[in-house]
Amino acid sequence: MKIAVQEADFDVGVELAALTRGQPAVGACASFVGYVRDRNDGAAVAAMTLEHYPGMTEKALATIVDEARGRWALLDVTVIHRVGRLDIGDQIVLVAVTSAHRGEAFAACEFIMDYLKTRAPFWKREETPEGARWVDARETDDVAAGRWEN
Repeated sequence: MKIAVQEADFDVGVELAALTRGQPAVGACASFVGYVRDRNDGAAVAAMTLEHYPGMTEKALATIVDEARGRWALLDVTVIHRVGRLDIGDQIVLVAVTSAHRGEAFAACEFIMDYLKTRAPFWKREETPEGARWVDARETDDVAAGRWEN
């Protein structure tokens, strides 16, 4: 399991190769990469700054991954989340999951991303033409995470 909160960018190909290398039981690898968009809530966005609580954020991510491992037979998981100032098109987050079968990998990857959006302590501030603004939690993220509670 790899969990990293970092300012540096990551190479998806390198991370996926590391996740699957020497793992003959891997039959599936599902991944998600999030990027900084140029628009949010109807406004242009020029850049985004992400902040976090060092130590607390990594612990929250580990708890989310542990819960995913309790639900599905996962072989390995990588979660990388960037912090600091990011420009449009920059990678923000990578969630990658390996398992013997695709169904478990897809479900676990989506679960981890849904819970990361609602349970991991990150704060986002967008730069817009009208000035900087903090991004509130989205109700749609809560709805997405809520479907895993049954």
